[in-house]
This record gives sequence, C-alpha cells and structure tokens, in this order.
Amino acid sequence: MSVVMEFAMFPMDKGLHVSRYVKQVVEMVDALPYRSELTPMGTIVECTTMDECLNVLLKANALLETVADRIYCTAKFDNKPGKTDQMEHKVEAVRKP
Repeated sequence: MSVVMEFAMFPMDKGLHVSRYVKQVVEMVDALPYRSELTPMGTIVECTTMDECLNVLLKANALLETVADRIYCTAKFDNKPGKTDQMEHKVEAVRKP
C-alpha cells in the first residue's frame, strides 16, 4: 500500500516569519524512514499505511507544541492500496509524452 500525504503545519502565534519552526518539522520528517519532499506550500511524505502518515502528523504537532500555543495544520491524503512509489508515478504519469 502507498499513502501519499501532503501537509503544512506551523505555529500561528509566532508572527509572520515561521520558517525556523517549519524547518524543525522538516528536519524531523527527514529523519524518518519515509520518502519526503519539501515544496513551497508544504511537505509531501509517502508512507506504507495511513497510521504511519497520521503518526508523522502527531510527531510534528508534538514538536511544535513545545514552542507554540496555537498550531495550524492542513493535510491531504491519497491512499492507493496495493501500490508503491506513488510520489514518482503520479508525476511521471503527468509528464510523459
């Protein structure tokens, strides 16, 4: 199974510039055993199960709870049972001639 998740999470009570907090979340995600990609509007992670994706969100939220009183999160999921490497496949399917 492949679950591709795109999410954005950041503190809402730290002013206009939150990149240092987002960087902490991205570094945490990078240390996990999942394929991930930082984009201008969020982070994409490919896990084997939905529980693994949700665990990524829980870890990110717990990290930000140590520095923020209010956290914003948005997440989108594409759950495709029986498939793997969907991050690459989705892009290749669009780009191929």
